[in-house]
Amino acid sequence: MPLHPSLIAVPALVTLALAAPALAFDDLRAPGAQVEKLAEGFAFTEGPTADAAGNVFFTDQPNDRILKWSVDGKLTTFLQPAGRSNGMYFDRAGNLIACADEKNELWSIAKDGKATVIWKEYDKKKLNGPNDVWIHPSGSLYFTDPFYKRPWWTHDAPPQGGQHVYRLSADRKKIKRVTTDLEQPNGIIGSPDGKTLYVADIKAGKTYAYDIQKDGTLAGKRLQAALGSDGMTLDEEGNLYLTGKGVHVFDKTGKEIQVFDIPEDWTANVSFGGADHRTLFITASKGLYAVRLRVKGANAAK
Repeated sequence: MPLHPSLIAVPALVTLALAAPALAFDDLRAPGAQVEKLAEGFAFTEGPTADAAGNVFFTDQPNDRILKWSVDGKLTTFLQPAGRSNGMYFDRAGNLIACADEKNELWSIAKDGKATVIWKEYDKKKLNGPNDVWIHPSGSLYFTDPFYKRPWWTHDAPPQGGQHVYRLSADRKKIKRVTTDLEQPNGIIGSPDGKTLYVADIKAGKTYAYDIQKDGTLAGKRLQAALGSDGMTLDEEGNLYLTGKGVHVFDKTGKEIQVFDIPEDWTANVSFGGADHRTLFITASKGLYAVRLRVKGANAAK
C-alpha cells in the first residue's frame, strides 16, 4: 500500500487491550485472549515473518529498517538501511528473503545481516517493485509485483507495463510470469503442502486461489474471498487471514468467520510467530499488535 510519509521517534513499548465483538462460532482466540499493542511510534509497518525460533521480523519501510520482536518480548533493530524492504519470508536455511523495493529487487539477507541481490528484472526491464513473497516447499519463490509510486524512485510509470505475479526457481536462475490478468496483486501466501497459492488482487477487491502445477505454473483460478488484501497468512485449519481495515478471517469455503478490529488507519500484514507459533502478529501502520490464538500458523515462517 502507499506509505505514510511521517518520520518517527524511537518506539515505546505499551499494552492496550481491545474489546472483541460477540461471536457466534468457535472463536479463533485462545481463552481470554485479546488483541494487544506491543509497540508503537513507527512510520509504516509491513512484512512480518517468523524465524525457526519464533522471533518475528518486520519492516518500518519509510525509515528503511527491519526490526525484530523476540520471543522474550524485546524489540531491536536487525538491519538499517534495509533496501526499503517490504514483504519478507524466511527460507529453510534461515535467510530472510525480502522484497527490497528501493531498487526494485529481491534480497536474501543472511543471519549476520549481509544482503545479496537474488533478482531484479524481467524481460530485461526492472521489476515494478516486489511487494510480498512466499517460498514453496521446493525452494522456488512466488512474489507479487504491483506498482506503488515510492518517494525514493525517479520513475513514475511501472517498468513492466502491467502488475503480475512471478515465480523464481529454487536455484535462483530462472524467472517466470505466472499471472497476467490481475489488476494489482499484493498479498500472497501458499499452503504448506505446496499445492495451492493464494493471491490478493487488492485493486479488484478479491482474493483468488490457484492450483500449483508440477512445473510451478498456476491453474484453476477461483475466487477464494470477496475481499482484497495487503498481506495475508494461513492457519493450520486452512483459514485465510486478510488485511486492510483490521484482520478478516475466511474459512476454506470463503465464508468470513471472524474480524479482528485494529485501531489504526491501515492493517498491512500478518504472520504467526512465538515459540509455539500460536500468536498472530499484526503490522498496522504505526503499531505492532498481537493476539494469542487456539490455532497454529500453517507455514513455519508465516
